[in-house]
Amino acid sequence: MPLTDTQQAQPQAVFDGLEQETRDFYLQAMQILDSAEVPYVVGGAYALASYTGIVRHTKDFDTFLRRRDLERALDAFERAGFRTEMTHPHWVAKAFNDRSDDPDFVDFIYGSGNGICLVDDVWLERALDGQVLGRSARLCPPEEMIWSKSFVMERDRYDGADVAHLLYGLGAKLDWAHLINRFGENRALLLSYLILFGFIYPSEKWRIPRDVIDQLTQSARDEPESALRVCRGTLMSWSQFLPDVQERGFMDARLRPDGNMTAEQIERWTNAQK
Repeated sequence: MPLTDTQQAQPQAVFDGLEQETRDFYLQAMQILDSAEVPYVVGGAYALASYTGIVRHTKDFDTFLRRRDLERALDAFERAGFRTEMTHPHWVAKAFNDRSDDPDFVDFIYGSGNGICLVDDVWLERALDGQVLGRSARLCPPEEMIWSKSFVMERDRYDGADVAHLLYGLGAKLDWAHLINRFGENRALLLSYLILFGFIYPSEKWRIPRDVIDQLTQSARDEPESALRVCRGTLMSWSQFLPDVQERGFMDARLRPDGNMTAEQIERWTNAQK
């Protein structure tokens, strides 16, 4: 799916709201990864700006890479004089620009807080060519952005608007078979976003293929009631469904073998967010 000219050229606001030191650090970060031959894609606010034209500035720069390439990335940043840390070992590490009073940082993301959205070869194979801060870069595939953002439903952060804007900008161009496959047994969550999209943009329902809605609706109808008392809410929020697994006897959907996390990883992630 090639980007349009509008999507390839990021809005001028991407540059206007960014301090020069921050911009230089982010550009240097991409150069460090390129020089170390670490495969990665750029996601977060910069990919969103390319795909939707919507700009927001944050204090971090999101890169997505495979777990097996993480050590090479961290070593490269340490050799360049930057401090690194394994922030949350099951999904993200960081490199900090401590040369400033209020450090900017780069996120090295190789999974997700819920253990579901692991970065694999497909993220790199399906990456799109684009522009980030005036230089060429590979952008996170929009299907993977939608997939990972759909699980972010915390009280203080909800990525549903990002999902809606990605569907608005790219709905007709998305690889829907791939996206549905990414959600797997959680495809009812994707259906919920498509219904929400129709509510947000009642005149734009045509952007979502009708057969996709029909397929997901039928899948939801056919899904049998679970024999296990499992709570999938923890896949979307680390905190809001803790009473269900701690007090009401529900199984945590993040736990192996159904999920990808251990009890120790869940405990560390929960304690870090408090």
